[in-house]
Amino acid sequence: MAEPEKKSNTKKQPQKIYEEVITTHINADFDALSSMLAASKLYPDATLVFPGSQEKNLRNFFLNSVSYLFNFAKVRQVDLDHIKRLILVDTRQKNRIGKFARLAGKNGVEIHIYDHHPDSSDDIHGDVEVIRKTGSATAILTRLIIEKKIPVSPEEATIMCTGIHEDTGSFTFASTTSEDYEAAAWLAKQGADHNIISDMLTRELTTEHLWLLNDLTRSATTRVINGVVVVITKVITDEYIADFAVLVHRFIEMESLNVVFALAQMADRIYLVARSRIDEVNSAEIAQAFGGGGHPQAASATIKNQTLIQVERSLNALLDTQIKPAKKAQDMMSSPIIQVSSSDTLKLAANLMTRYNINVLLVVDDDILQGYITRQIVEKAIFLGLGNLKVNEYMHIEFSTVHPDAPLREIQELIIRGKLRILPVVENEKALGVITRTDLLNILVGSPVIPEFLHEPKNGA
Repeated sequence: MAEPEKKSNTKKQPQKIYEEVITTHINADFDALSSMLAASKLYPDATLVFPGSQEKNLRNFFLNSVSYLFNFAKVRQVDLDHIKRLILVDTRQKNRIGKFARLAGKNGVEIHIYDHHPDSSDDIHGDVEVIRKTGSATAILTRLIIEKKIPVSPEEATIMCTGIHEDTGSFTFASTTSEDYEAAAWLAKQGADHNIISDMLTRELTTEHLWLLNDLTRSATTRVINGVVVVITKVITDEYIADFAVLVHRFIEMESLNVVFALAQMADRIYLVARSRIDEVNSAEIAQAFGGGGHPQAASATIKNQTLIQVERSLNALLDTQIKPAKKAQDMMSSPIIQVSSSDTLKLAANLMTRYNINVLLVVDDDILQGYITRQIVEKAIFLGLGNLKVNEYMHIEFSTVHPDAPLREIQELIIRGKLRILPVVENEKALGVITRTDLLNILVGSPVIPEFLHEPKNGA
């Protein structure tokens, strides 16, 4: 969230000539700062410039601790006409880089981009683009530093590692990748001080924060949109609260929520903080509609010239169109089922498997599911001359089932985490259909929400 601009009574300082500038997004966080520092290792002649305000925690850290490490200039001192190369880190959205947006597409200006955010319609295109799906932008730049064998001091390693920890929730967020772990491990070897990292990321709640957190809880309303539970909450305060996103995170943890959209009216602006732990809701797409950005899991926007009521109305309308009905078990299952009874022979089961080219059969008596039997067991029994034995002597009687209305997430969890070959769809003990691992993969192929452990590793990825 961008902090409201404050009028300054200081004298206007003369602009300076900087030909190479490293910058990031307005309201910079630790990952933005860490990425800027990492980029300065790759571009040692560049000047670092924040395009606007920074998060309160970052401001305090910067002012009190490590400003001596950085070659920083103030944005008002920068003359855009002399810039020949602009290096963007942790963003590529035009509306998030302040006055530097004027350099996009300008002749004679190279733009180099290092980002980990999803694509948006507001993206700037660079002459050099390094864009990877990682939990932090710092991890991308750290990898390049490692490849180029550039030395990093313990102080620099500490700052860079702080950025990785913040943007991955100390490796607990779903967006975290192996590249984040590898970067943090390398930085630890360079002397990153985890005591300092912990101190920097620990945020004490003030009395004002506690009152605001209470307001978030009391004003929360719940909507069910196409089967997805969404919580919308709002607060009004006369002054700007720098750590509003932190309070929203605390609220989510307290209430164990999956999808939250929090609105805050502060002075003359409305701030949106969006969080989603499920694939059906993309926080970034919602925030982008309000001129903001972020990740599918976490995003934000600052909205001007609208009332809280107007923004809330627009948000609800947008959610109605953006949240699509989630696939349910009845949409995925194969039906009618191919089945045997418990009194049928293993030889009959083998014939059915061969005829329909399947590896598992459900065992059903009087429409009631009794269990299942696999090709592996059937073929082994027939090989041993036991084909005339009954199915009930070899079938599995312990199995998981789902209701026809079970959502994709529940099915995915059961089949993948439980390593199930087959998942019967059952209502009132009657088997209506079946979902196999192949059925699930066919649903997920081509979807951006496929878990990483289902992907084939790619060279160079």
